[in-house]
Amino acid sequence: MSNSARVSALDHAVQSAQTWVHDVAHEFDTKDLEFAYRVLRAWLHTLRDRISVQASANFAAQLPDLIRGVFYAGWDPSAVPEKYNAHEYVLRFARDATIGADDVGKAASATTAAALHHLPAAQIEKVFEQLPADIRAVLQPKQ
Repeated sequence: MSNSARVSALDHAVQSAQTWVHDVAHEFDTKDLEFAYRVLRAWLHTLRDRISVQASANFAAQLPDLIRGVFYAGWDPSAVPEKYNAHEYVLRFARDATIGADDVGKAASATTAAALHHLPAAQIEKVFEQLPADIRAVLQPKQ
């Protein structure tokens, strides 16, 4: 395919999504990009399903195009917010990311740290304010 046949907006969308995945991989100290993608997807979906439709829409509006698509993939807005506690959050995240429950704390906090490379801290904090303190604690980046 010649460069003239490319769509620069799509190229940018792919590059932006790849950057997010690479940042998650870097924060988790892995080169496994499939793993990083699964963790990012689980982070997005468990967050999306625990907050209100309005908060989800506001948060998603700040995401790059392809990451926004991942955020919304499989979403049922009539079924949210799901009321689950930190233990249930960890089990769901582990299932969605296909990782062990013991790895969720590291994966969730690393993904939050990666998201902070791309989104203002105030925006992430605003969406996290909708979460119970025990789930927020799981998501907080490790210092």
